[in-house]
This record gives sequence, C-alpha cells and structure tokens, in this order.
Amino acid sequence: MPVYVYKAVTDKGLIIRNKVEEGSKQELIKKLKNNGITPIEIIQVAYKNKVKKKKNITEMQGIIKNVNTAQINKKQIARPSTIEKINLYLAATEKVTVRDIVIFTENFYLLKKANFNNIHALQTIVQSTENITLKGILEDVLAGVEAGEYMYTTMEYYSDIFPYIYINMIKVGELSGSLTNSLGQAVQYLEDSDKINKKIKKILIPNIAQFIAIFVLLIGGTLFAIPQIQNLFDEIGTEATLPAMTLWFQDMVNLFIKYWYLPTGVIVGIIAAILLYINTPKGKYNFDYFKYTMPVFGKLIFSLDFSRLMKAMYLNIENGMRIQDALEVSKNVIKNYVMLSIIETSINNMLTGYSWIEPFEKAGLCSPMTTEMLKIGMQTDLTEMLSKLLEYMDMDINNTIEKVVKVMPEIIYSIVGIVLIFFVIVILVPVIQVYMGSFLFEAYL
Repeated sequence: MPVYVYKAVTDKGLIIRNKVEEGSKQELIKKLKNNGITPIEIIQVAYKNKVKKKKNITEMQGIIKNVNTAQINKKQIARPSTIEKINLYLAATEKVTVRDIVIFTENFYLLKKANFNNIHALQTIVQSTENITLKGILEDVLAGVEAGEYMYTTMEYYSDIFPYIYINMIKVGELSGSLTNSLGQAVQYLEDSDKINKKIKKILIPNIAQFIAIFVLLIGGTLFAIPQIQNLFDEIGTEATLPAMTLWFQDMVNLFIKYWYLPTGVIVGIIAAILLYINTPKGKYNFDYFKYTMPVFGKLIFSLDFSRLMKAMYLNIENGMRIQDALEVSKNVIKNYVMLSIIETSINNMLTGYSWIEPFEKAGLCSPMTTEMLKIGMQTDLTEMLSKLLEYMDMDINNTIEKVVKVMPEIIYSIVGIVLIFFVIVILVPVIQVYMGSFLFEAYL
C-alpha cells in the first residue's frame, strides 16, 4: 500500500504530523476529516521502510501510545535517518517531464476510446503511474472529477505542470463533449512541440557553445596574451605596434573591467524596462504582435496558433455548436492577445450581422488561401471545409518548420563567423606578427 506523510490540524488548533499507509490519498483525506482532522499537506513517499525488531519493543510501544503527537515538533521520539530524509526529499520533488504528460494523455486517450468514463480511466492511470509527483496531481484531478468538477478546473491549479494550451484543449473537449478528440489533439500538440524544441535545440546548443568558447578565448587572449606580446615588443625595442583593432578592443575590455557597474546597470535597467512594459496591457499586445511578425519564427508561431483555433472550432462545430459559440469556446486554446482581439472582433461582427471571417482577413496575418477556404466553407459545408483547411495547414506548418530548420544554421553560422573573424584580427594577427618577426630576424642572421 502507498505510504503518505501528512501535516494536519486538529479541531483544537494543534498541528500534527504522521506517516501512514493508506489505499489512496482520497481515502486518507476522508479518514482524517471523519476524525475531526483537517489535512494541510499530504505527500506520498516512494519507498516503504522495513521495520526492524528491537529488544525493547514492548517499552517502545508503551511510549508511542502515551506520547502527545502535538508535541512531536518539539520533542521527537525517533529522528529519521539521513538516507530516509534523502529518499523522502527525492520522492517529494520528483519532476514531471513532458514525456510523463504525453504518456498520461496517450493512456487516457486510449481508455476513452475504449469507452471508459473519466473516473474509471483516471483511477486506472493513477494506479499505473510511477512518477510520485504526477500521481499525486492525478489523484487531485480524480478527486475533483468525483466531486462533479471538470478535469481542467483542477489542472489549472497545476499550470506549472500542464501547459496553458494543453489545459485549454482539455477544457474545449469537456465543454464541447468531444474530450476523446481533444485528447488526441493534445497528444499531437505535445509531440509536435517536443519535436520542434528538439530540432531547435540541436541547432542552437552546439553553435551557442561554440560562440561562448570563441568569446571566452577572445576575452582571455585580450587580458593575458596581448599584454605579453606588448611586453615582448617593449623588451626588443622594436617600433612595431599592435594592430589598431587589438588596441581598441583591449581598451574597451579594460574600461569594462574598471567600470563594470555602469554597463551592467544599463543592461539590467533596459531588461527591467522591457519587462515592465511587457507587463502593461499595451506592452503585452505589442509584444504578442511582434511574435507574429518577427523574422524566421513569426509565421510559424501564428500558423500554430491559428491551426489550434481551427481544430478547436472544427470539433465544436462537428458537435453541433453554432459558429459564434464555437469561437467563444475555442478561444480558450489561444494565449496571444492579438489573436484574441481578432476573435473578439469576429464574434462582435456576427452579433451585428457581418462576416466573422473578415477580421482575420483584414489583420493581414492569415494567408489568402486560408481565408478563401473559410469563405467557400460558409457557402457550402463549413465542417468539411475546416477538415480540408486543417490538412492544408498541417502541410504548410511542416514546410515552415523545414524552412526554419534550414535558415537557423545559416544565421548562427553568420554570428559565429563574425566573432571568429574578430578573434583572428584581435588575437591571432599579433601572435602571427611576433612569430613572423622572429622568423625574418633568424633568416637575416
């Protein structure tokens, strides 16, 4: 049976702590409440201690029966060992990875396809979940569902575990009665996001590491190698001087070291100002607009958001919702304020008898093909046209990702190349000058 460590308060206001075995977290909560104890914190541990028999077991049991558990914090009977503390800490702080969420969603999707209800599906998954942290979260979700709540309402409390878009995909599925389809979309979203992140990391990490290494060599050479070369020139008594670029960069590095607090303060101030501006309503809107129009990634970010919106609309309309209601529910999968403002304008247009597609067209962010397909769908069969639109957008997104993957190395290589050329001019040219000077001197003799 699972082992739990709980912290609770009695009806008299006394704080107690204990470690017990119980069938589930919900059973423990019910048992505590039935005894007039309100739980504050419950942590499931990932191990079960083997109790060793002791010689004075009878006396120990007598002490345990008579001890006041409210005073355990002040006077402990037996302190946990260091290994026990480490195991407890590791079990309580086990991280939930994207892969854990994908596996949970895939299992939930398969069980729903097999006509399991939400409670039965969650109970089955909780029993087979190995990650202790995720297991505790799923138990809370299960408790909420058993109490008549939606799954997404509990998931919102764990926004650091479940992505915003993921939670709202579940929300759209539950509100529209198409949770199975939403789970399938959520799995696809997580897998696609993970693939994109891996591709970008595969490009960025090696090149950034290379950039940092060259930059460190540049600074280190300026601080240590260049002064040595200058001293060598002075000792020989030659009139040769270091290149102007080298002297300029050396002066810049020395000034930065001497007055480091000034540029640091300026950089921190600029970052703080940007963050403060982004946290204002206007700043959020402008920043979100920049995301859609930025070079390289802008089109991809917009396409992913618009595709999620259309997928949610397709599910809602397929389940019999009106277009206005479908948009109202589907907007939950969007976090970008620019897209949300377009959706609100679209809903207002429908209320006043105008086209809901017009705001998307006027925004200038959608491709002409996309808006034209929506217009044709309004004149024929919108559900069927949305299905074809989603197929077209998936192909377009894949093409955009391929372009981004091809462009990213070129950009990174250009930046690294510039730094490398600068390194050659500043550091290697003086070194070559010294060696070439020695070579010519020896040849003359």
